[in-house]
Parts: sequence; structure tokens; C-alpha cells
Amino acid sequence: MDNQIKNVNLREIVLDILTEINDKKEFSHILINNALTKYQYLDKNQRAFISKLSLGTIERKIELDYIINQFSKTPVKKMKPLIRNIVEMAVYQIMYMESVPDSAACNEAVKISVKRGFTGLKGFVNGVLRNIARNKECIEYPDVNENWEEYVSIKYSMPKWIVEMWEKQFDKDSVENILKGMNGDRKTYIRCNTSKMAAGDIKQVLIKEGVTVKDVDGIGYAYEISDYDYLAALKSFNDGLYFVQDISSMMAGELAAPKADDFVIDVCGAPGGKSANAALKIMENAHISGKETFSGRVISRDVSEYKVNLIRENINRLGITNVEPQVADALVKDESLIGKADVLIADLPCSGLGVMGRKPDIRYNVSAEQLEDIVKLQRDILKVVCGYVKPKGVLVYSTCTINKNENDNNADWICREMGFEKDGEYVTILPDSKKDTDGFFVARLIKK
Repeated sequence: MDNQIKNVNLREIVLDILTEINDKKEFSHILINNALTKYQYLDKNQRAFISKLSLGTIERKIELDYIINQFSKTPVKKMKPLIRNIVEMAVYQIMYMESVPDSAACNEAVKISVKRGFTGLKGFVNGVLRNIARNKECIEYPDVNENWEEYVSIKYSMPKWIVEMWEKQFDKDSVENILKGMNGDRKTYIRCNTSKMAAGDIKQVLIKEGVTVKDVDGIGYAYEISDYDYLAALKSFNDGLYFVQDISSMMAGELAAPKADDFVIDVCGAPGGKSANAALKIMENAHISGKETFSGRVISRDVSEYKVNLIRENINRLGITNVEPQVADALVKDESLIGKADVLIADLPCSGLGVMGRKPDIRYNVSAEQLEDIVKLQRDILKVVCGYVKPKGVLVYSTCTINKNENDNNADWICREMGFEKDGEYVTILPDSKKDTDGFFVARLIKK
């Protein structure tokens, strides 16, 4: 094992991740998670280095390229893809990783260039990086007063068209706060499995395992956890005492609030977090109302066997018995469900602009045209699934994006075209650097 660890080059692992993301358009969160699983024998600090350098280089790509172009005679777009990736990750270390000496960032980049067959470009790589390292305090950005959109686009590495779209939907201060909230380390939150153990007891189990646990204001079954080595190595995780879920996502369960005997349908359920939350809410509300038994259940559906297997894996680990995973296309009407649901959870496919802090590559792979297509898909699904809700039943419509066409406008459309009405104000949660939230939208609607 010691030799295995000694032979691992952390920067080469990151380079391979970046190559898959930039050149093959693979998903960052899946690749990074797979790498951390493959190299789980590394210590916590080494895995943290892989995660931080991978995510950071993707997250800051627009700014990194802007900096490189100020010091390189060869524009980033004309560089060989592998060299571009090597230089970008080295510049990220120079600009954002204080624990890494500039000399180490430069030297390691040169070594990897040679090792990967680009000996002839080692002088170019070395020259550009050392020039940036010497002059990093003198980098010139666009004038914030003359071109605010250009400035924040580069400063926060967000495509300009997204900045301009948000500027039309929010004020400038809100947009800049969103951008700040998307950059930086993300915290881990868990939803306690109260069917197995009280939340307070789960907290004590985690503390005994050496995990730092903090309460979450207003949600008694949720905690923020940190200082653990590897989540899947914790006995409490494998015993199904909790599952990872962002606070924003828990809001959907709070607004759904299924009762002890409710029939719940989650039409796009993978990987199962909202379905599990709803099932636990059913049990909790049965307990609160003094019922020893309950008939409430959840059908959790998604379009493929792969996605439904993700639901099964989570439900089986948690030991929750009142969730039934099913493969079903939400665009295809199921006549057997018409008018049956007390609660319908429609957490539909969306652009994902609210979770770019966790999945930074989204910003480079989505377009304004795709947003229009997504709204059409959402409405096509809603035309089908709204029929499953019984009169006076609840529809919880949610997305993980920041785009009023996918959010407020769609919820208004449901009320106008599908025979629903608002039950309280829509909940819009924006990324916030102080609160560590992702972007999320939830609307609770009642069928007339």
C-alpha cells in the first residue's frame, strides 16, 4: 500500500479528470466522485487536494484563461488541449492555493508536460507560468464601472450571457451575491433517518465517530457535518442512519408535508432523496398524530433502470419500506394514477444553474437555446403528471435552477393552464456565500 501511495501523482489524477471534462464533456461531479472512490486509500488531505484542484480549475476556467492570455503569446484557444489543461491547473494553484508554493506549481507542470510527451513545450509552459507567478498582483481586469457584465463574468468565471440573463431577472447586487455564493468550498448536510433513530441520537453516534456536527436552524432532522475522512467508510452511513441532502432540497419535503395516510408520487425521483424525505415525513407525522400504524406510501419513478437502481440503492441502505421504485417515463400518461395522488412531487429536469457551485461545468455546457427547450420539456411533463393529483391534492413543483422561466413562470403556467392555485408564496433560494446555499425553487400548489 505504501508503494501504491508513493507512485500516485495527484496532479496527474486531476489532469485526467480535466481532460475528460473539457475534451469529452463528461460530468465533473461523477468523475471527481469516481476518482475519490478509486483513490480512497489516500489520506484525507490528498483527496481534498484532488477535489479542490479539479473543481477549482473548472470553476475558474474563464478567469484562468483570461489571465493566461495576458502572459502567453499563444492564445489559450490555440494551445494543445493537454497543455491548456496543465497550464490552467497550474495557474489555479498559483492564484488560489496558498498551501502550494508557486515554484512547485510551475515545476510540477513542466514535469507532467515532459512525462506526457510534450518535451518541446516545457520551456513555453515554464515561461508562461513563472511570468504569471511573478506578476500575479498586477493582473488587469475590465473596468467594473465601464463594463460591469464583462468584469463579473471574468472575475467569477460565469459566461456573460448568463450574467446578462440574471441581470434582467434580479438587481446587480443580487447577481454578484449569487456569483460569490457559487465559488468556494461546499458544506455537507445530512437528513437523519428518523425511522431508525432520533436525530439527536444520530448526532451522538456521529460525534463518537469523530465527525464534527452542527445543528441547522429551523430543521431538527438536519445537520451539517465535517471533519470526517470518507463518508462511505463511516459505519453510521452504511447503517443507513442518514443521507446527504442539501438544505435547499429539504424545502421540497417541508412544503410537501405528506400526512400519515397520504399517497405520494415522485415523478422524477432519482437518486431518491426527495422520495426518502417524503416517506420519513409520513412516518414522522404518523408518530406526531399518535398513530401506531400508517398507510402512507411513496411511488418513486424515473425514466431508466439505471436511475431507478440509484433510488433502490438509497432506499435499501436506509431501510425505508414505504417507497416503491418504478421505471416510468414521466412523459407517458399512466391512466391508473389519474386523480390518485394526495401529494405529487415534480422535481423536474432543469438547467441546473442553481447547483453550479457543486457542478461547475454546467456553466460551459448550457446555452440560451437549451433553456427554451428545457421549459418546453418541463411543460410537456406537467401536462401529463398534473392529472395524477386528486382534487384539493398538493403539487410540489421544484427545480435546482435560477431562471424565472423555469421557476416562477412555470408555476404560474401550472395555475393558469392546469387548474391549480398557489398555497403560499413561491420559495426562491439563491446561492449565498454566507449561508452556503445552492439555488433552488419550490412552489406548493393546490388542485382546484
